[in-house]
Amino acid sequence: MIVSIHQPQYLPWLGYFDKISKSNAFVLLDNVQFKKNEWQNRNRIKTAQGWQWLTVPVIHRLSQKICEVKINNTVAWGKKHLQALITNYSKAAFFKEHIAFFEQTYAQEWSSLVDINIHIIHYLAKALGLSDKKLVRASGYELRDEATERLIDLCKHLRGDVYLSGKDGPKYLNLALFEKEGIQVIFQDYQHPRYPQLYGDFEPYLSAIDLLFNCGSEGLSILKKGGGN
Repeated sequence: MIVSIHQPQYLPWLGYFDKISKSNAFVLLDNVQFKKNEWQNRNRIKTAQGWQWLTVPVIHRLSQKICEVKINNTVAWGKKHLQALITNYSKAAFFKEHIAFFEQTYAQEWSSLVDINIHIIHYLAKALGLSDKKLVRASGYELRDEATERLIDLCKHLRGDVYLSGKDGPKYLNLALFEKEGIQVIFQDYQHPRYPQLYGDFEPYLSAIDLLFNCGSEGLSILKKGGGN
């Protein structure tokens, strides 16, 4: 049983879904500290002028958990994000198949950042052919506070005997604790694949919606061409 764990991101990149594809269960780590202007409230799309940030404005305080962060709805950010998708992807081959979801999503007034992030992650996972994967929220479990112990607790709750870590895992994980608990640790080293895009030279490390709009049902096979562990 392979378990992977990651903070819920906004419009995540391909490597995020590679982790999901390689796991039996994927944990949305929503009960750790929020980091503003990393990937939890923003991501990138491609435009004719290059890449562009789409950022969800938030109201947060220091040391606040991701699941506690509220969206600043005094800003018309949803309309802006939807218009950015229409402007930059309306000519993409599979735009019409998926834009209705984003129209419905951005028509809602979301108060919680984690709720819209997870809503979109579920849709993208399904659209990429990963609907058979189990996605759960870490906040639904009783866990220890220390970072490695928290991950071990999640693996044990899900009966995982293999933990799929990001490539930087050796920098912060206590691997001896995993070994003591009988949990094997493997590391992801995702190599970004190339695929047909709009607007000239290929731009990697964008939101997975770029792949979805451009390649549709071929997205999963392209995702898996990324290789790595």
